[in-house]
Amino acid sequence: MIAANMDHVFIVQSCHVDFNLKRLERYLVMVRDGGADPCVLLTKTDLVAPNVLASQLGEIRAAGVAAPVLTLSNVTREGIDDLKLMLRPSKTYCFVGSSGVGKSTIINQLIGRERLQTKDVSATGEGRHTTVRRELVILDGGALVIDNPGMREFGILGAESGIGDSFPDIIGLASGCRYRDCSHAGEPGCAVLEAVDSGALSREHYDNYIKLRKESEFHQMSYVEKRKKDRDFGRFLKSAKKDLEDQ
Repeated sequence: MIAANMDHVFIVQSCHVDFNLKRLERYLVMVRDGGADPCVLLTKTDLVAPNVLASQLGEIRAAGVAAPVLTLSNVTREGIDDLKLMLRPSKTYCFVGSSGVGKSTIINQLIGRERLQTKDVSATGEGRHTTVRRELVILDGGALVIDNPGMREFGILGAESGIGDSFPDIIGLASGCRYRDCSHAGEPGCAVLEAVDSGALSREHYDNYIKLRKESEFHQMSYVEKRKKDRDFGRFLKSAKKDLEDQ
């Protein structure tokens, strides 16, 4: 649980040292599954060359990400005014992302003063972990924003609907599979695997979809089912170890 009753969630990644498409897709799944509208913020654009930023934006769009994407710099203030225009009175916005990507600095820019504590960036331009608690701030225009500590781990917990909304390209292809319950893991006539084999669908994008879906399904299992799965795996390891010792 990160926050409750969110209208919009800003997923913040630094395009300098923090950009990670797989992690971004993970955030998008859980934001959508929680019923909020996501927006991607790529920060620290002043620290990368224009072609690097263009490549990252291309990766995001090639992965089928339909959420709005905004680029900004807390140094040059590029994109800050565009962000302000997105904030509506009485709506609640949450900022999530890794430590040091500039979440608190962004909110200070929106407030117009240094209310949230921040630290100077390192010599490499990487931010330092500062925020240790959640804080809700009411902006002058009436929007409510929540700053969050940096995320060190972000699991997928029973998010089947969020996965469907975050991978519309794969879901669309799945409608052409031979079997309605196709798992896209090797069945004949799988339109998704055919797209991967032909190059129409990125292998990395497909692999991340399968990984997130399996993780979601695992967390949907009951406690008893999880315990049984763990016991079965434990017995398998013991058996394999015994077989090796007998050889």
